[in-house]
Amino acid sequence: MKIFSYDSPFSQVLLKLCYSCCLNLLWFVCCLPVFTVGAATTALYYTTFKITRDEEGPLVRTFFRAFRENFRQSTVLWLILLAAGLFLAGDGYILYHLRAASAGPVAVLWTVILAMVIAVAVFYCIILIYVFPLVASVSNTNLAMLKNAFFIGARYLFCTILVFAIHFAMFFAVVSLFTPLIIFGEGLCALLSSYLLGRVIRACSYDPNEAAADQADGGDGA
Repeated sequence: MKIFSYDSPFSQVLLKLCYSCCLNLLWFVCCLPVFTVGAATTALYYTTFKITRDEEGPLVRTFFRAFRENFRQSTVLWLILLAAGLFLAGDGYILYHLRAASAGPVAVLWTVILAMVIAVAVFYCIILIYVFPLVASVSNTNLAMLKNAFFIGARYLFCTILVFAIHFAMFFAVVSLFTPLIIFGEGLCALLSSYLLGRVIRACSYDPNEAAADQADGGDGA
């Protein structure tokens, strides 16, 4: 039956599900030292971007090549974000209990400060969603990566919400519905997110070679 042929949509979906399982395992193993989470996530998105463009080669080799090539920058960015996340979490915890233990104008003050921390945490989450896919896609300085991750995430807010929803849905399904879905885990989340993030990053990227080619094509057509 044609439904089981290699090029059929059904077979391609099954193939990509298999890819996501394999990538999820690679990502999880490479995250175990904790400080390598950034490099593992960058390698994951580099590979899933390849898959979404139908450019995938040997999966494991592609993953580990991206892991090695982006290790330094991804690790620095991850350690910065990890420290910032721990700081925000600590602040939120302390402010929550200060607010609960206070009354009157003091409680209002703690509530306002806590709301500001929550707003900063939202900005932090936007950066966390975009920064490693950006490292997997373009070359730039660490500061530019962080800044661009925030501005792109804020500009394409609907995409940001969808990517967050994908990860939340997977987390909810694993914790509350069917725990064995963890075999897909971050691998499937990254693959689904790559269909969205790939378009956004390409829309925000400038490739001088591609632009020159497009200009030449336009000139020839004239």
